[in-house]
Amino acid sequence: MSISELLRISINTLKANKLRAFLTLSGIIIGVFSIIAIMTLLNALQAGIEGGLSELGSNTFQIQKFPAIQVGGPGSRAKYRNRQDITYEQGLRLIEKATVYKNISLEDYIYDKSLKTEKETTNPNYYVGGVMPSYLECNNRVVQFGRFITDVDLINNNRVCVLGMDAVDKLFPNVDPIGRYITIDNSQFKVIGVFEKKGEGFGSSNDNFALLPITTMQQIYGKNNRSINIAIQAEDKLTYNECMENVISVMRVIRKDKPGAEDSFEIYSNESLIGQVNSFTKYFKYGAGFISFIAMLAAGVGIMNIMLVSVTERTKEIGIRKAIGAKNNSILKQFLFEAIILCEFGGLIGILLGVITGNLIGIFLSSPVVIPYDWVIIGLVVCSVVGIVFGVYPAYQAAKLNPIDALRYE
Repeated sequence: MSISELLRISINTLKANKLRAFLTLSGIIIGVFSIIAIMTLLNALQAGIEGGLSELGSNTFQIQKFPAIQVGGPGSRAKYRNRQDITYEQGLRLIEKATVYKNISLEDYIYDKSLKTEKETTNPNYYVGGVMPSYLECNNRVVQFGRFITDVDLINNNRVCVLGMDAVDKLFPNVDPIGRYITIDNSQFKVIGVFEKKGEGFGSSNDNFALLPITTMQQIYGKNNRSINIAIQAEDKLTYNECMENVISVMRVIRKDKPGAEDSFEIYSNESLIGQVNSFTKYFKYGAGFISFIAMLAAGVGIMNIMLVSVTERTKEIGIRKAIGAKNNSILKQFLFEAIILCEFGGLIGILLGVITGNLIGIFLSSPVVIPYDWVIIGLVVCSVVGIVFGVYPAYQAAKLNPIDALRYE
């Protein structure tokens, strides 16, 4: 018998037993749906996290007091809290003494602030940052309207600010904000620029802030009562590692770290953050894969059971086919094809439902839409393997039936 004829007979047989086929399909659908939905959601969340973490400019890393992602028990933060703050003067000395870099941006942040105008007030979840002109290159930001902070603003401690788009939408609806004034903690600042909107990253906004000249920031909020961050940009990828080594060695001298002691500061980059996130999510994927494997195993056992029942019910049909010349090989192929078709059809439905469900949950969590092509392929391959492995025994049982005994079966 040709493959096309075997397929036609198998499909017609499944159509003739719709309820049984549906019940068998449901096990496969649930198994494939569970793994594809979980992997789609994890990939969507991972893509959202990576997008949110990719805040630094190209070939850029950052120095700060605390790690960007912290793991450990409740007491682990004390280790970092007891470190000396990174001061503005230390940042200036780094700019002076480091020799292998393109840009260095000193950044001073205060969180949970409200921005005000005469008519509007933001929620108290905005942050205020004191920065330098090199902030743009080091943080992958673009000014859409107006201008950015200049060296003249730093020298003169000018009370100017550049706003994120969330602040503009809230404080200046349908009004050009350039040249207007906002108030932060009873201090007034002139709006000189507006950043291009960056959107959300993993459920949090990247546009709810106001940036000031760092000298103005420290004049108003004090100079040595917070730890600053330092963003460093290398000339290119070729000098990136050399730049990092140079900056770390200079910073250790500035911070008076003893030889052999660990750094008294943290280094992070887009790549290191994404690597940490990937190391976390892989364990969730392993767990989801194991659970889904159990579900597929249960579905495979169900298929074997249904196919064995089918062999018993169709014993007389098998005897008639053998009596008119059907070979054992043809009988085996027919039942094996039925098992594989069931698995593949159920797998396709499970994949479709899984991708849709995973992305719907991801969209609700402000993550991008993704299709886990690797897991789609894995799902289809697993379905084929399950169909073959759990369909071989029933097919073999059908093929080895004696035609005389089969014809006498009632």
